[in-house]
Amino acid sequence: MAYFLGLLVALAAFWLGMSGHFEPLLLGLGAVSLALTLILAYRLDILDREGVPYVRIVGFALYYPWLMKEIVKANWTVIRACLRADLDIAPTLVKLKTVCKSDLAKVTFANSITLTPGTVTVEIDGDKLLVHGLYEQDSQPEAFVEMDKRSARAIDGKGAAA
Repeated sequence: MAYFLGLLVALAAFWLGMSGHFEPLLLGLGAVSLALTLILAYRLDILDREGVPYVRIVGFALYYPWLMKEIVKANWTVIRACLRADLDIAPTLVKLKTVCKSDLAKVTFANSITLTPGTVTVEIDGDKLLVHGLYEQDSQPEAFVEMDKRSARAIDGKGAAA
């Protein structure tokens, strides 16, 4: 029920924020579209922790500023590599084992790696990720442990990163 109510509040707030109209006809049409969306979500059985992750909003709010800082740091590394006359990159592929339990946490971790310049997640297979990195020394499995723990904690909850 909490997921249903969370989705209802989020969709209503999004609709009102995006439309900005409060005429009765438009409010009625918005209510109808909201009801149809909720009925479809219920019928498709996607009202669960991953389909409606609003209970993890605090985890997201704590994770994404840290991720932005990591993206900026990685940008400087890639910019320096691009501006050097000698391209001293050492591309590598590395397999990582993640502590993330849910698919949403695994995808968040994989996307976080890909958002960080110089690294791309190539494949997710169970609890293993295949990552391509520009620099071999920066792409070792130990380099991703902090991001893995933080994404698991943000999505799966406090006990996930134990």
